[in-house]
Amino acid sequence: MAPRSPFSNPLYFPLAPLLAQLPPRPDVAALASLAARMSVATAAGLPLRFVPPAGDGLGYEARIALRGEVETRPDNWHDWFNGLVWLSFPQAKAALSARHAAELARTGGAVAGPAARGGVRDAMTHFDECGAVVVAEDASLLELLAAFRWRELFVARRAEAAAGLRVFVFGHATYEALLAPFRGLTAKCVLTPVGAGWLRQPLAAQLADLDARLAGDLAAGRHGDPRALQPLPLLGLPGVVPENEDPAYYDDAWQFRPGRRQRV
Repeated sequence: MAPRSPFSNPLYFPLAPLLAQLPPRPDVAALASLAARMSVATAAGLPLRFVPPAGDGLGYEARIALRGEVETRPDNWHDWFNGLVWLSFPQAKAALSARHAAELARTGGAVAGPAARGGVRDAMTHFDECGAVVVAEDASLLELLAAFRWRELFVARRAEAAAGLRVFVFGHATYEALLAPFRGLTAKCVLTPVGAGWLRQPLAAQLADLDARLAGDLAAGRHGDPRALQPLPLLGLPGVVPENEDPAYYDDAWQFRPGRRQRV
């Protein structure tokens, strides 16, 4: 029997085209080679390169802005997934990095130091680590999510949610966590209504569309407040864990909490 893939969780689907071209483990050389073939660049047009940590005092985000270098530790799932998100959402990651660079320039913080990142950079880091984009053609599904009406969404309308709600994980820390999902694993989401037929498009077209939308939003200064992102307990999504086939799974009030309503 072939060994089970570490990426068998259905939430890895946005990375599937890349995972098919890479070893099933962190491999920085393979990642760098793929990035070169895809001609990924920063917002300033610098070719993106994955490099070992330098330890020269230049901050992580400043290094990307000034040199196009993403510090990537060898044999490290967290950094490897970060690289995969760069290749899957290149415009959005570049725009996010540019937001960091703008804040660094504003505060004069090009060199790493003890100063706090500040609100905007904290928000960008938050989305970078655990963000996701949730799309649906039926906006009422997004409204249920925004209202924290978990049982109505995942029990009463389970078939509709399974077919019509698509969660594109963006955060590389979340991708790492999905290697061993734990109770309470939560993404912070941007809710995105889409037109009829969007969900029937090829994955490549969906990724390109969301990448462009996210990049435009980030460049326009949106998503700068982590409190405005919609929490989504990922283990509640149909198919993510077998336990949620039982409606009683959603009685776990610690995991499926009530909360403030977001506007879709």
